[in-house]
Amino acid sequence: MTSFRGTQMNQTERLYQIDKLLRANRCVPVNRFLEEIGISIATFKRDLEHLRSHFNAPIEWDRECRGYRLATPTNAGPRYELPGVWFNAGEIHALLTIEHLLENIEPGVLQPHFGAFRERLAAILEQPESTMREIERRVFIHHRFKRPTSPRHFNTIVEALLQRRRLRLTHDSRFNHKISERTVSPQRLIHFREVWYLVVWCHLREAVRTFALDNLLAAEILIEPAIEVEATELNDLLESGYGIWSGKEVRWATLRLHPSSARWAASETWHRDQRAHFDADGSYLLEIPYAQDDELIMDVLKYGGGCTVLAPEELRAKVMLRLDEARQNYLQGD
Repeated sequence: MTSFRGTQMNQTERLYQIDKLLRANRCVPVNRFLEEIGISIATFKRDLEHLRSHFNAPIEWDRECRGYRLATPTNAGPRYELPGVWFNAGEIHALLTIEHLLENIEPGVLQPHFGAFRERLAAILEQPESTMREIERRVFIHHRFKRPTSPRHFNTIVEALLQRRRLRLTHDSRFNHKISERTVSPQRLIHFREVWYLVVWCHLREAVRTFALDNLLAAEILIEPAIEVEATELNDLLESGYGIWSGKEVRWATLRLHPSSARWAASETWHRDQRAHFDADGSYLLEIPYAQDDELIMDVLKYGGGCTVLAPEELRAKVMLRLDEARQNYLQGD
C-alpha cells in the first residue's frame, strides 16, 4: 500500500485513507494509520471522532488485535457512508462559493436545489459552520434594478424546459399593459441584467420570441412535446445583435466615446463582434451590431455627454430626441 508520509494531506484526504484501511483489513493497529497516512496520534484521534460524529462510522477498538476495526452496523441511526465524490479543501471552498453566488442570483428560487448539495460538502469540512459563515460574510452580490421572479413560475418553466414540454403562458405586456395567453415551446432560460428571460418558439406567431419571467401571470405545463429550434438558429437570433432583444436584421452603430469616458468604455465588452480603436485625440471609436435599438440607446445615454452616436443617422436622431425630451422636462420643472 502506498505510504503518504512526507505529503501534506487535508482532512478530506485523511478520512478517505482511514476508511480505506479499515475496509481493507479486519483490524488496523494505530501505528499503521500513523505510518501510512503520515499523521500524529492527536490528528488521528480527531479524524476518528470526525468520522464517528459526522458520518456515523461504526469504528471501535479491538482489544485482542490492539487496533481499530469497523463494527457490524446496527439498524439504529443513519447508515455509515462516505460521499462518493471527494474534493480537497480548496475545491470545497470554491464549490461553496459558487453555490453561494448562484443562490443569490435570485434569492429563494435556486436555494432548494442547492440545500442538500451544501450539506454534503459541509460534512466533509473540518469546520463547516465557520467556513460557510466566512463565505457569506466575505462574498457579496449587489443586486441593481432587480425584478423579482415568482419561484412557482420559475420552477414550472425549468421543469418544462428540461423535460421538453410545451407551456401555456399568461403574459402581461409592460409596453401596453395587454394581457395575452400563448402556447410556447421553451428553448432557453437566460439571466441578463438581473432579469430572467425565457426564449421560446411561439406557436401563435410561429417564430422565436423572448418573455421576461417577471411579467408572467401564470405558467402551466402541457402534455404536448416541445418543438426544438436548432441551436445555430437561436444563436443567430440571440447573439448577432446588441442586448437581449436581438434579431436577424443587424445594423451597425458607430459610437464615439470622448476621452473622459474612453478608458471606461474600452474596459467593457459591449458585444462579442464589436470593432474598436483609440483615436489620436484619445477618444474611443466603437462599432456595435444591433437589431433593436432600445437597449443600445439606454447604454449610450448612461454616458451622457461622454458618448456621441456618429452613425447611423436614424439612431443618432433617436438619441438626440431622448436628450431633448430630458432637457425639456428640466426646463418645464415639476
